[in-house]
Amino acid sequence: MLVESFAHTLEYAGRGIVVRAVQAYRFALDPTARQSAVLASHCGAVRVAFNWGLAQVKANLAQREAERSYGIPDDQLTPALSWSMYGLRKRWNQVKDEVAPWWAGNSKEAYACGLARLADALANWRDSNSGKRKGPKVGFARFKTKRRTARSVRFTTGTIRLDGHTHVVLPVVGRITTHEPVGKLARLLAGGGARIASATVRWREGRWHVSFTVHAERAQGSPARPDAVLGVDLGIKTLAVFSDGRPPVPNPRHLNAAARRLRRLSRAASRKHGPDRRTRQQPSKRWLRANAARNRAEHRVAALRRDGIHQLTTSLARTYGTIVVEDLNVAGMIRNRRLARALSDAGFGEIRRQLTYKTTWHGGRLLVASRWFPSSKTCSSCGAVKTKLPLRIRTYVCEGCGLAMDRDENAARNLASMVERTVAGSGPETRNGRGADRKTPPGGAGGRETSTPHRTPTARIRRGPSPTPGESLRTLETQ
Repeated sequence: MLVESFAHTLEYAGRGIVVRAVQAYRFALDPTARQSAVLASHCGAVRVAFNWGLAQVKANLAQREAERSYGIPDDQLTPALSWSMYGLRKRWNQVKDEVAPWWAGNSKEAYACGLARLADALANWRDSNSGKRKGPKVGFARFKTKRRTARSVRFTTGTIRLDGHTHVVLPVVGRITTHEPVGKLARLLAGGGARIASATVRWREGRWHVSFTVHAERAQGSPARPDAVLGVDLGIKTLAVFSDGRPPVPNPRHLNAAARRLRRLSRAASRKHGPDRRTRQQPSKRWLRANAARNRAEHRVAALRRDGIHQLTTSLARTYGTIVVEDLNVAGMIRNRRLARALSDAGFGEIRRQLTYKTTWHGGRLLVASRWFPSSKTCSSCGAVKTKLPLRIRTYVCEGCGLAMDRDENAARNLASMVERTVAGSGPETRNGRGADRKTPPGGAGGRETSTPHRTPTARIRRGPSPTPGESLRTLETQ
């Protein structure tokens, strides 16, 4: 069973602070052959509805563009097709008997799921082009193919429940056995502390999984050391280094450890008769077995990485009241072809994502330092900043005070000291590297030494509980 949290809010109730979270409980399924075929049919229905709706939208756009080229005024053009999920679904219900005469064999939720995904894709493209959506540009929706599209279907209505400790019930599919007990979620539902909003079935890692989206209420915990501040510096050589002397977490490098076995299994599969789309050659039984063995090895790497990250983040969230991490530009870092595989294997983004909701669960808070904060180049003793510090230099040596320590530990200490440098007040009042209080004048940085930090970058705070009496943090977001 895997438990994830997508969103959370805080509410003060009679029993204390209650965390209202939208959680996902994922279980591996053990369906029969007939049930597997029904699930595959539902996933195919999702793809059919998506492609049908996209074809309708593209045909409508092409028709209107052709009429404009003929000089027809805009008010006389063919009416624009609605891109909303409700508009697409209404049109689908009118023509489904002609488009898909077999539609009754699947749940109506399968077709609604495909049309909802199309509506979201079109809305994302429109918002991206208009500037409402931040981030990289989103391309126009493309048709889904059976070969490349991930198989999944989402149920929001109908019979969605747990049956006993090892079974789940889904619309049309019926009662399905699970590989693992579902008693934890069953007890939560029976106690009235949660309700199931939807269920998503997905084919991943060589088997079917069901993920229940649950609206749950849970009493907020308290960390073992609520006043402790921990700076966490993530890296490749060592996965996590801490500011309080806690033993660093070595990088397990699961992908490197399995590389030799993966190469051998890949060679074994390449020597068999695999599928060929050009000649319509069907894969041999030996290729299917070799490919399944290779997939199992890859899935094991992903499971080991996921388990290790969960253990690390849970341990930190249960222990420390305040955790400070860096806002790493992971998408930009993996563009370095020499570091891309190692960075992806470490899972920096997943560590931060899990810390975000686990600190709230356990009554802590997560502070995210600006990505421009020179944590590695700054001396944690005197505050001097180096102009350059190549990655090959693993020991930080300060020319000013003579400090010499591991660069990752120095960076972790700088992250932790950001909380101490932030002083309560209405202005950007901070302490410099020598501990003296000062205010940054509005005149800029002209005439100052470049080795002295002119302004202490502060952190973006993801709050858990409200600050304790007497505690107040000034939050400035550095862009």
